[in-house]
Parts: sequence; structure tokens; C-alpha cells
Amino acid sequence: MAVNPMLSAIDVMRDAPVIPVIVLHDVKDAVPLARALVAGGIRMLEVTLRTREALECIEIIAKEVPEAVPGAGTIRSAADAQASALAGARFGVSPGYTRSVGKACHDLGLPLLPGVATGSEIMLAQEDGFTELKFFPAVQAGGLAMLKAWQGPFGEVKFCPTGGITAANAHEFLSLANVACVGGSWIVPTEAIAAGDWGRIEALAREASQLLR
Repeated sequence: MAVNPMLSAIDVMRDAPVIPVIVLHDVKDAVPLARALVAGGIRMLEVTLRTREALECIEIIAKEVPEAVPGAGTIRSAADAQASALAGARFGVSPGYTRSVGKACHDLGLPLLPGVATGSEIMLAQEDGFTELKFFPAVQAGGLAMLKAWQGPFGEVKFCPTGGITAANAHEFLSLANVACVGGSWIVPTEAIAAGDWGRIEALAREASQLLR
């Protein structure tokens, strides 16, 4: 089952400067949140599989917000990849990389941003054909200095640093040649989702969509 053969990992990364890292605990929040993000210029939506409601949220976004491109984050197994694709996810993001996850996403036609934090992990992902990678946890694993160091040996790799990225430091990461986008939760604050403050989220998304890279 091919999810969307026309969408690639680099397409996901280049669509906007920021991919929101979304944690949803209530299905009713999924559609208004997605609409607010899209209105602010953010279409690639990483809904993390950290809650029981996540797959249902992906499914309802896929059905009711056609302008959005829902993805699944925190993919840790082949079963996660399969369930995400069935729910309507059009891309996947993993906190680390295993060959079973990579093969499952490849077989499903699900573009994957595998998580890496070391040179060995980058090499393993590259062996399996992945050159667009998530650097996680970015700040904790070396941040800007690590990305600069990787430009030499891994010059062909594009990264999406995630973990510790904020409105205050996003522009520093986006200024690096090997960074295609960043992942962050600051544009989807937990308290704003809980309050249904979709106007605030739209405004944060609009600011994020205009970051230079």
C-alpha cells in the first residue's frame, strides 16, 4: 500500500521552516488545531504517537482538513508505521532509527525522517537510503556545534533539528546550510490547545512560517 508516492521526505522538510510537534489528548481539538496551523502557513503536521488518541486525530485531520498534510511522530516500530499509514498519515518521524522501521516505511511508501544523534546513526540511515534526517534531541545532543561539525563528513545530508528548538533559537539553526527545517512544539502550546485558543496558534504558525532559512 503506497501512502503517497509523490511526496518525499525533502518535500516535507522544505514545505515550511517549522514542523510542529503536536501532542493531542482530545480528538475534538484535532480539526480546529489543524485548521489554525494551515491558516498560519504550516501544512506539515507531526502528530506524535504519545497518546491513545493520536491515530484517531491523524485520521480525522486527513478526512476533514484536506489542505493539511498529517504525519505521525514517535514511530518506534513497524507496527506504528503500519497503523499510522492506515490512519492516513502521509509521512513519519521517528525518535531514533532501526532497520525494521526504515523497511516498514519504505514498503508502505511512507516518507520517513529518521531520528539520529551520532555519526554512526547517520551512516546506518544512509546505508538504507535515508538522507533527510531528524537530529534529536538537537540541543541536548550538541546543537549548532554538532550540526556544523557534520557539514564536512555528511555534507549531502539535510537535517530537521528537534528538541530544545524555540522561537528564540530557531533562526540560528535555520541559518545552517545542512538544516532544511526545524521541529518544535512552541507553535502548539499545551495551554493554548487546552483553552481552544486557535487564534494564538494561528498567529504563532504565521510567525514561524516566515522564518528565514
